[in-house]
Amino acid sequence: MTHNVLVVDDEPKLCDLLASALSQNGIVVFTAGNGLHALKVLECEDIDLVISDWRMPGMDGPQLLAEIKSRFPQLPVIVMTAYSTVKNAVQSMRNGAFDYIAKPFDIDELDITVNKALQFRDILKDNQRMRAELDEHRQIDSLIGDSPSFRRVLHAIDSVRESNATILLTGESGTGKEMVARAIHTHGNRADKPFVAVNCAAIPEGLLESEMFGHRKGAFTGAVADRVGRFQQADKGTLFLDEIGEMPLALQAKILRALQERVIEPVGDPRERKVDVRVIAATNKNLLDAVANKEFREDLYYRLNVFPIPLPALRERVEDIAPLARHFAHTLGAAAGKRFSSFSPQALQAMARYSWPGNIRELQNCVERATIVASGAVIEEEDLPAYLFASSSADGGTLIAEGSVPADLEAALAEVEKTYILAALAQSNGVQAAAAQLIGISERSFWYRLKKLGIHVDKIVR
Repeated sequence: MTHNVLVVDDEPKLCDLLASALSQNGIVVFTAGNGLHALKVLECEDIDLVISDWRMPGMDGPQLLAEIKSRFPQLPVIVMTAYSTVKNAVQSMRNGAFDYIAKPFDIDELDITVNKALQFRDILKDNQRMRAELDEHRQIDSLIGDSPSFRRVLHAIDSVRESNATILLTGESGTGKEMVARAIHTHGNRADKPFVAVNCAAIPEGLLESEMFGHRKGAFTGAVADRVGRFQQADKGTLFLDEIGEMPLALQAKILRALQERVIEPVGDPRERKVDVRVIAATNKNLLDAVANKEFREDLYYRLNVFPIPLPALRERVEDIAPLARHFAHTLGAAAGKRFSSFSPQALQAMARYSWPGNIRELQNCVERATIVASGAVIEEEDLPAYLFASSSADGGTLIAEGSVPADLEAALAEVEKTYILAALAQSNGVQAAAAQLIGISERSFWYRLKKLGIHVDKIVR
């Protein structure tokens, strides 16, 4: 395992000496000339150990130690001092330092102290990961539902969880794809290894290759140190590639090679590295359409689609709305210091009539708002957001009266479209990107519809 160590000293020669000594043991070394610079490095990089001088201009060692213990309480700190009095050493240990070394120091003694500190850091990280995975075990309870369509999902999870097959989760935005991926990992044969999630649409295209495969120091402008990519972080565990349909074509070939040959090449490093990763990909796109439009590689599609699991939209599992809503009310209410016993029949009927374009994510947001508004132990119909009652088209009712036909079809369809968009804007508090995600369209398409329908966002935000 590669470790990152930050050396803080106002003497550049000493920083270079320590960097040279530590790098021989495979440690990536960052340096800082003062305490303020050190804090900036800690905010940007994943540091495993800080080695800091005791006396420095500006923010000295004791002040830096106090800041680190306040901001990064799990991060071990070794203090260096040429003024190696018992008083300084004892004071640093009392203030939370892992250990201290005296200048001039012996390299072997330095190696022993650093190795102990890094072992301590690894233990803390393992404990954190185990606690996180225990939380994930509890989160399986969020996979709630007994509808026929959701029972098929649960059966698929049970069938594939112990295998190493690549899985493709498909479904609309908000249907719980990451939760399903975590459930597969948590209850599978890699449960004691890392679960690493990557949103392929959230990372700039120019950084995506480095994010996936890592890079060597100096590989490009800004690459000031070696970086481990997500594939290596997930080694022996599970890599969840969310929104895989947004991945650039140029990178798709490298992802395909990583899946086929189980090897990667960090940017700027020609040496191959073997990885053992179970990949779960997810998309709300129709990848076959993307393949037909030359937007997605056909060979990568079939490599990902070994075990497909389609997730139903919430409107296709109406009988699961009530138990999901009760679960969210219980957990969200407890977090807010409230206790809810149930929903009124009218509230449950209103939620059952609505079509939930944002699916489970939208339901959770709706219930969260209701738990804030509700004054009693029962959530009533009036506690629900107004957009649930915007119109019959928004809540899943009949679009037109029985036996009638609109005189102007285009106008009728535009009114239906406008109702959905207004409901999504109300749910997202006017945030257009979030509203577009709720109804499963791109931001550009959403902006086009706003202009076409004459909707002014500043007039509807409350």
